Amino acid sequence: MTVQPREEKIRGKSFRFEGLLGGPGQWILHIVLITIGFIYIFPFIWMLGTAFKTPSEFFSLGINPFPAGEWQWSNFVNAWVKANFGRYFLNSVIISVGVTALVVLFTSMAAYALTRLRTPFAGVILGFIVLTMFLPSGYTIIPTVTIVQRLGLLNSLGAVILVLVAGGMVFNTLLFYGYMRTMPKEIEEAAVIDGASIHQRFRNVILPMSAPMIATVSLFTFMSTWNDFFVSLVFTLARPELRTLAVGMYAFVGQASRDWTLLCAAATISILPIIFIYVALQEKFTEAFAGAVKS
Repeated sequence: MTVQPREEKIRGKSFRFEGLLGGPGQWILHIVLITIGFIYIFPFIWMLGTAFKTPSEFFSLGINPFPAGEWQWSNFVNAWVKANFGRYFLNSVIISVGVTALVVLFTSMAAYALTRLRTPFAGVILGFIVLTMFLPSGYTIIPTVTIVQRLGLLNSLGAVILVLVAGGMVFNTLLFYGYMRTMPKEIEEAAVIDGASIHQRFRNVILPMSAPMIATVSLFTFMSTWNDFFVSLVFTLARPELRTLAVGMYAFVGQASRDWTLLCAAATISILPIIFIYVALQEKFTEAFAGAVKS
C-alpha cells in the first residue's frame, strides 16, 4: 500500500522535470551547451585565423581570431617549404599509414585466433596480453632501444613503425576480441560447409563483418600515431630529416620562437588529416559503438 504513492510521487517529479526541459529549461540548457562548445572550439578557430595573420597582427589583434588586413596564404607555403614541414608531413603519413595497416592486420588475426580457433591456453595468453597494459612505457624504452639497435633499425622510420605497432597491439586486440565474440558463428559454419579454408573464412567472412571495428581501430591508431611525440623523438634523434610533425613543431619553436604565425600554419596543416580521417570513418565508427551498446 505504501509503494504505489511513492511511485506516483516519483513519476510526478519526473513529469514536471521533463516539462521544465520542454520550456524555458530547454533554452537554458541549449545556451549553456553552446557556450561550453564555443569555449572548447575557440582555440582551434583562433589558431586557424592566426595562421593567416602577419607577425605584427599576431601581437596587435590579441584574441581576435581574424586578420585585419590581407590573409597571408604565404604562411602555409613558408611553413611547408622553408620550415621543412612538407618533409615532416610525409614522414608522419608514412609512419601513421604503416602503423595503422599493420596494427589492424595483426590485432584482427590475434583476436580471430583467440575467439574462433581452439588455441591452447587461450585464457592464459589473453591474461598476459592484458597484463602488459599495466607496464609503464618509461620502463620499457631502454630495452626497446637496445633491441632496435641490435636489429640495425635505429634512427629510421622502420624503427618508429615497429615500436608503435608493438605499442598498439594490446588494446586493439582486446577491441577486436570483444567484437568478434559477438559475431554469430552460423555464417562461418556455413562457409566451412562450402569448403572455405581458415584463411578464406578470415578474409571473406570475418573481415567484412568486422568493418565497423576495423574503422574504429584504424581511427584510434591513426590518431595516436599521428600525435605521437616520445617514440618519434627517441628513434629519430640523430637524423632531423626523419622528424614527424609533432617533433618538427617542437624543434621549430626553439628555432624560431617569435614566428608564431608560421607555427599556427604548421599546426593547421597537421590537424587536417585527423579531421579528414574522422569524417571518412565516422559512419563505421558510430556503427561499431551502436553495435556494442545493442549487444
